[in-house]
Amino acid sequence: MATVAPRQRRKDARPQELLEAALELFVEKGFAATRSEEVAARAGVAKGTLYRYYPSKDELFKAMVRENLSVHIAESAAQAAQYQGPIAELLAEMMRTWWAKVGQGNAGVVCTLLMIEARNFPELARFYVDEVITPSQNLLGGLIERGIRAGEFRAVSVEATVHMLIAPMLHMMLHQHSFGEHDICHPGMDATDLLEAQMSLLLHGLLADPV
Repeated sequence: MATVAPRQRRKDARPQELLEAALELFVEKGFAATRSEEVAARAGVAKGTLYRYYPSKDELFKAMVRENLSVHIAESAAQAAQYQGPIAELLAEMMRTWWAKVGQGNAGVVCTLLMIEARNFPELARFYVDEVITPSQNLLGGLIERGIRAGEFRAVSVEATVHMLIAPMLHMMLHQHSFGEHDICHPGMDATDLLEAQMSLLLHGLLADPV
């Protein structure tokens, strides 16, 4: 088996290194205040190298969204398409998985950054809506509609229920990456416990025959 030269390995790793450096700086300084040359310096490359992979700071941010969020939405959609059991169980498991993969770590940071700075970057906001918000809402809405058609769920407002599923997770992400960093405002608040309480309350309310 042919070995990959160190220089080639370094070149292959550069896009990921640039994304990691950008995320660090966006968290430290915010998207607007971060300059492309700072990202390149943090990654240990020349600014020209950064532009070779990501022609602009906007493209860098879009790549972060695709890597940290879009991939998880696609995975969830594939799981939902193959699932044959009770929709309530799938919804609960999907929300737990989303919190583990999206709510925590880099994906949650990306979401929080966009929520904070979207008003000043309308083109990026539109990209985020098309890439993340709309697909997520369509996925969850489709599951709720499946539950209603199967007689598992009551006839509820699908759009409103989708927002009730998503809003608490967004709140938890904002808390985790703001007040939670300083352990103030509900110190020790456990996001997993909150998620379980939300799912218990919401799913029992959705069921056509609550147990």
